[in-house]
Order: sequence, then C-alpha cells, then structure tokens
Amino acid sequence: QVQLVESGGGLVQAGGSLRLSCAASGVISSIITMGWYRQAPGKQRELVAAISSGGSTNYKDSVKGRFTISRDTGKNTVSLQMNSLKPEDTYVYYCNIRIFVPGSGYADYWGQGTQVTVSS
Repeated sequence: QVQLVESGGGLVQAGGSLRLSCAASGVISSIITMGWYRQAPGKQRELVAAISSGGSTNYKDSVKGRFTISRDTGKNTVSLQMNSLKPEDTYVYYCNIRIFVPGSGYADYWGQGTQVTVSS
C-alpha cells in the first residue's frame, strides 16, 4: 500500500518562504500526477499545484509566480516552494498522488496534511 508523508509546514511572516515536501513510500507503479491541495476549515479542498509524470504543471491562479512545484519521479517525491507568502495562503496543505489503475483509470492517495500559517 502507498503512504505519503509531508513535511515543511510552519509559521512565517508575510513575504517569507516555506518549502513543503512529500515522500511516497510503498509499491507504486505508474504515477499520473503529483500535487498539492489546500483546505481551510469548512471549505472545499482546492488545487494549489500539480505536476505530471512528464513534467507539465498546473497552478491555482492566485499562486502563479509565487509557488513552484517540482518532483523527482525516481524517488517518488514532490515539493512545493512557496515564496512571497501572504496571509491568505494560510491553510492546511495536502499532498496528493494519482496513480494509474487499469480498467478504472486512476486512484488517489493523500498525505496527512501540514499546516501553513502566514502572519501579517
């Protein structure tokens, strides 16, 4: 089975930086995408950034130019470099991997979540 372990969250001042990392362990066959989502209490989980196994990326509009997603497919890790952080970036961030499954298409796995808090 697949497990995701996240690290790098914390408290920073506005304008500061954090780097989130996620390491996947277990038997993993074909990864379609790896990415980061975020969720505030009582709110819907939303995509922050994702990267395909081929290297293409997708970002939430509000983080474009500030956040950069990267991955090491050989090590099954994904990172999110967050620069110029704003108070509105305060969320719990979740790592996600989407794995190809013959027949059904894909399966999603999620990390435990890591808190990012940006003070003004």
